[in-house]
Amino acid sequence: MEYETIDCTRKDGVGYIVFDRPDAHNSLNETMCTELPDAAQKLVSDDDVRCIALTANGATFNTGADLTVLSGDESDEPLMRSLVNGLHEFVSQLVHAPKPVITGVNGVVAGGGLGPAVCGDVVLAGESARFEFAYPRIGLSGDGGSTYLLPRLVGLRRAQEILFRDEPIDSSEAEAIGLVTEVVSDDDLKETLDTEATRLASGPTKAYAETKRLLTKSLETPLNTQLADEGDTIAGLTNTEDFARGHAAFGGDEPPEFVGK
Repeated sequence: MEYETIDCTRKDGVGYIVFDRPDAHNSLNETMCTELPDAAQKLVSDDDVRCIALTANGATFNTGADLTVLSGDESDEPLMRSLVNGLHEFVSQLVHAPKPVITGVNGVVAGGGLGPAVCGDVVLAGESARFEFAYPRIGLSGDGGSTYLLPRLVGLRRAQEILFRDEPIDSSEAEAIGLVTEVVSDDDLKETLDTEATRLASGPTKAYAETKRLLTKSLETPLNTQLADEGDTIAGLTNTEDFARGHAAFGGDEPPEFVGK
């Protein structure tokens, strides 16, 4: 798929979305905020894509809105709404995708880049990664799902610290507080992302999708309702081809070859 501000490719069951405005720190302009949800929708709806991977070209992951296109006054509201709508559709596509999402964070991520960076089911960070909320510095509140995701990932009190103190978080601290899954060397980030994405793409896609759905709704669901949903879901998954393959291979010497059906 051809885009101006991102790369979008498919390989070995993985759909890759790559921010590609390195000279502008991969910041979000109107074109990118139109292209991102379009690419995500195409990968989400493609049954041959069984995992989505998000990363960036260059030394910076994403620094949020491109402030050079804003004027700094009330005339910015329509443009900001346009940027936010596209970004939010993109994040929503990834969070609700019926397949695993993995992100590989290289370098600085700030502002509107923060939500996409941490919305993955697996989040890898290079050693040089740095996470910054940044909005208070220009008198704005958070977007991109940051106020939804952070309390769920690190807890309300730590989220409040991140949002109101607005101090940079390095990769080791991000791993310690649960903001990322794993920190790897900068040189190994791309290879590790590819390896992990391929592993997820070869897994039981429908089971992953249902597990993801259950986790997403769990914080707003009463226990007994969640238990009932778990029961219905696991019983229903016994009708999948992946379960049949997993059951047949159980106890054997070879792992099952899942097909995502």
